[in-house]
Amino acid sequence: MKTLLLLSILLLTAQFTPAEENNERLAELDALWSIVSHTVRKGDFEGYKATCHKEGVLVAGTSGSSHPLSQALTRWKPGFADTKAGKIKASVQFRFSQRLNDETTAHETGMFLYATVNAEGETKNEYIHFEALLVKRNGWKVLMEYQKSKGTRDDWDKLKAK
Repeated sequence: MKTLLLLSILLLTAQFTPAEENNERLAELDALWSIVSHTVRKGDFEGYKATCHKEGVLVAGTSGSSHPLSQALTRWKPGFADTKAGKIKASVQFRFSQRLNDETTAHETGMFLYATVNAEGETKNEYIHFEALLVKRNGWKVLMEYQKSKGTRDDWDKLKAK
């Protein structure tokens, strides 16, 4: 009887199965990428910066360099200002080929599509293969962004949209 009671209590108090926990984390990570997309579209530099860990690193395989993410943010800030001012339109979308995570860390692999439209209406699409290492510190933060290589529309189309 005690065993049955204990088993019943354990079953009732177990809130999530491992699959449900992973689905919850993926929803949290999807929310982060949605925030990133929103801040880029709105030209919200401070909002974008808040998604990055203060000790973050950008590895740019596309240019063969590695440096603090804070330096990249300084370079990217004028683009955010131009977007906010309506001088350009910018957007970013993400698709993933692998998503590994636990309660406090995540490694995301896939591509992003960064698109801009300038004042003359010319569109530029950049397809980039990337990996991101994230940590959960007062929400998910990008600790390392590795922009591995340029990709193509065909590469992008092979990945499932979220």
